[in-house]
Amino acid sequence: MTTALAEPATQAVGADQALALIDVDIHTRVRTLADLRPYLSRHWWDYLQTYGIRQRHGFVKGPPFPKAQPSAARRDAWPPDGGAPASDLAFLRAQHLDHYGITTGIMNPLFGSGQGDQNDGLSAAMAAATNEWQLDAWVSKEPRLKASVVVPYDDPPEAAAEIRRRAGDTRFGHVLLLSRMSDLPGKRRFWPIYEAAAEAGLPIGIHVFGYSGRAMTGSGWGSFYIEEMTEHATSCQALVTSMIVEGVFEHLPSLKVVMIESGFGWLAPLGWRLDTHWRKLRHEVPHLRHAPSEYLRRHFWVATQPMEEPERPKHLLDAMAWVGWDRFVFASDYPHWDFDDPRHAIPAFLGEEKRRAILAGNARALYGFA
Repeated sequence: MTTALAEPATQAVGADQALALIDVDIHTRVRTLADLRPYLSRHWWDYLQTYGIRQRHGFVKGPPFPKAQPSAARRDAWPPDGGAPASDLAFLRAQHLDHYGITTGIMNPLFGSGQGDQNDGLSAAMAAATNEWQLDAWVSKEPRLKASVVVPYDDPPEAAAEIRRRAGDTRFGHVLLLSRMSDLPGKRRFWPIYEAAAEAGLPIGIHVFGYSGRAMTGSGWGSFYIEEMTEHATSCQALVTSMIVEGVFEHLPSLKVVMIESGFGWLAPLGWRLDTHWRKLRHEVPHLRHAPSEYLRRHFWVATQPMEEPERPKHLLDAMAWVGWDRFVFASDYPHWDFDDPRHAIPAFLGEEKRRAILAGNARALYGFA
């Protein structure tokens, strides 16, 4: 379900107002990088002004593909007083939080966070600054919002240190990673991140995209944005497979992972294929004590945006039932062009009990929200 334009924010939400609603994917962003200046040392601010952000995209500058809409945003998401979409708290509060009756929303800032910068020191400084900015500019002024722990994921020891600095702070919902890092995330060099998250009792939220310098395919760069959007499913299959097969969940049986904006129709076929190969090749991975699909269904949760829309409703029911009805959490992807309206994105034919669980109940259990 995608929506480019919502009804005016002054309108009532309607019948679903009575439903609790937790949104695990709101993309707040800085107006300019100067918003982070109070949280950066003089050295890193001067460095940023001189050299700028240098993401590992190699031959591209900025986004690898032109977006469907400016800043990949809904056309009505630009604040009337200026600034980028989701950079103005008052406008976001009116258009999104109040309009839909959202009780809790988790912010996943993608712009200006420093994740994946070529300079590990700058990446760490920007991530820490982004976390402070989330608390000061958003959470302190709007208690319905939760921050995510932004980390310099290509520097796992520093990422783990940042997680431990935030441990016990209930203003944070999860640790934010992106789906295309500099290497497959199951590799042992990334395990310090997962160990710190498990110690802190924080889920790992893996959002699609990333700044690794690698294409989303296994064979090179596509020509069109539609290819990147479609290939999120295949790149996420690779990362899920990596985390399972490398033994992350044997090492950390309490670790929880939320896949954000990757769809979910691919999960069952991936589980089937992994199990088939594992039964014949399990001698190669003796550290796996269970079938791969068991780890998948125990340790992974799925955000609903983009909601799958098969021609036959039964196919959606089958796909969701395989993953597990308690494994789905609602995401709007506000303010992006493919935003999902909570009133329409979760089909009514799922039934009231399942809809309530997806809109709030599952997220409460996962995150421990009151």
